[in-house]
Amino acid sequence: MEWKGRRESDNVEDVRGNSSGGGYGGGGGGGLGLLMTIGRIFGFKGILAALVVGAVAWKLGIIDPGMLLGGGPSTGGTHQVVAGPEEQERYQFVKAVLGETEDVWTAEFARAGKKYVFPKLDVFRGQVQTGCGGGSAASGPFYCPADQKVYIDLSFYDELAQTFNSPGDFAQAYVIAHEVGHHVQKLLGISDKVAAMQGRPDYNEYSVRLELQADYFAGVWANHSKQDLKLDNSDIEEAMHAANAIGDDAIQKKMQGRVIPHSFTHGTSAQRMKWFNKGLASGTIDGGDTFAMAYKDL
Repeated sequence: MEWKGRRESDNVEDVRGNSSGGGYGGGGGGGLGLLMTIGRIFGFKGILAALVVGAVAWKLGIIDPGMLLGGGPSTGGTHQVVAGPEEQERYQFVKAVLGETEDVWTAEFARAGKKYVFPKLDVFRGQVQTGCGGGSAASGPFYCPADQKVYIDLSFYDELAQTFNSPGDFAQAYVIAHEVGHHVQKLLGISDKVAAMQGRPDYNEYSVRLELQADYFAGVWANHSKQDLKLDNSDIEEAMHAANAIGDDAIQKKMQGRVIPHSFTHGTSAQRMKWFNKGLASGTIDGGDTFAMAYKDL
């Protein structure tokens, strides 16, 4: 993947100086990030169980209630960002990848007679306030539909390489393209329809459909970026390896030693690879309707 020298997006905001806490899993993720991670793996019942355990520990004086609510001490205000050469290169990389997504989706929306509105991407450290509430590096990169922003703590890429054994620049690019895929869904009105289904017994299934479609859109982006980014088979393999590593079944097995299908929110490893590949082969917005088939056929 050749990204250096490419146009860099003007829509990346560096809010690392406004963030509090450490990097990914470094003690600054806080209670919110922990609950988000528990919810992703165990579902709503898991969050309730964690809150009950936390309340008991609070009563017994084992933990500080501030840890549950705020994630530890906050530095507050704005401070000078100290970043080494590697992190600064990652920052430039994120800007280049976002710029490439802007070019691709502007053209694809124009073909469909629509206007693509650029998302913002905030690079933060530890914790961040978003239009969707507090966010944490512990939950990984995410998209907030309320403010139409992608959020990423750059230390996630260490976690992607070390914990999920998915190194490589295109694996990193796939993660950004997936989150931008959620922005595409927002602009098309898809994410709002799914959000309106919260509280339904089958909501998790719609969450999986939404995530797999974002993987499809990441594949569409890769299809149109092949020439500009000089992608080869090894780059695609990096993205596939990352998709395989972050499937619900792979994460649950790694974290708890067993798989609970009814608690899936993002799809299995096989499904995530399948839908990324479908987008890569198709290159069109219209081919990724994950809502039009039976759930078992995804």
